[in-house]
Amino acid sequence: MNRIEATAPNRLPNRRLEEMAAAVAEGVSLNHISRESSDIRRLANFYKEIFGFEEIESPNLEFKVIWLKGPGAFAFHLIERNPDYNLPEGPWSATSPVADPSHLPRGHHVCFSVSNFHSFVQTLKDKGIQTFEKSLPDGKVKQVFFFDPDGNGLEVAGQ
Repeated sequence: MNRIEATAPNRLPNRRLEEMAAAVAEGVSLNHISRESSDIRRLANFYKEIFGFEEIESPNLEFKVIWLKGPGAFAFHLIERNPDYNLPEGPWSATSPVADPSHLPRGHHVCFSVSNFHSFVQTLKDKGIQTFEKSLPDGKVKQVFFFDPDGNGLEVAGQ
């Protein structure tokens, strides 16, 4: 059988994910992550201070943007929120906002890895940022969950 048939609504048949990915895209890498905000300068300062991101040249668009260079080769694009759109401005403005970082392991978040996990976590605490710490079941990877100023979930993993 050469065609793909759904085995249930919105589900693909039992095929290996690697085979499907290789057939669709090659040389995949993370290019950028974008976040929309009504205060992109505040958000840029947070990511520069906490993660050491570097501000890079941004294009001159019809709306304000700040581009940051993250670890490795990916970029972090901060985009001025369009007040005419009905998109929620991060989790804090959602109908039922979640302000408890202990909910993040099962929620939407972006994860970064650091080599100085313990001192990184201490710095978050020193800055008054509410955190939730845990480890993977084998105890080898430690995790800390917290929110950026707009309420976007973040995880940092380390040894």
